[in-house]
Amino acid sequence: MKRLPRGELEAKVMNTLWDAGGWMTPGQVHDAITTPRRPLAYTTIMTTLVRLWKKGMLERQTEGRAYGYQPVAGRDEWAAQRMLEVLESSGDRLVALDHFVDSISAREATQLRRFIDERKKR
Repeated sequence: MKRLPRGELEAKVMNTLWDAGGWMTPGQVHDAITTPRRPLAYTTIMTTLVRLWKKGMLERQTEGRAYGYQPVAGRDEWAAQRMLEVLESSGDRLVALDHFVDSISAREATQLRRFIDERKKR
């Protein structure tokens, strides 16, 4: 069976948890993600949840004989963190930011300027 691209399973798990809006056990996440077209082992989901927990992206609590997991931050905060990680991994942050600004719409650039101006006032 073909493997998912790097990070795709973590993203599917996180999206499942965000959509649920509460605590989920590995079994519940497994049931939500696994399809006949894309079967996944229960242990694969468990391993992914533990990795996300070790990265600090999930919190967990005991739910009977298993753990329940839920995201520490919302979907938008996670996206911002991923953007920072990509920026950190670039050879030159300023060049990467320049390319990013070139790729966004005029409306998004205007909103970005507003965010920056608001931060300067604080």
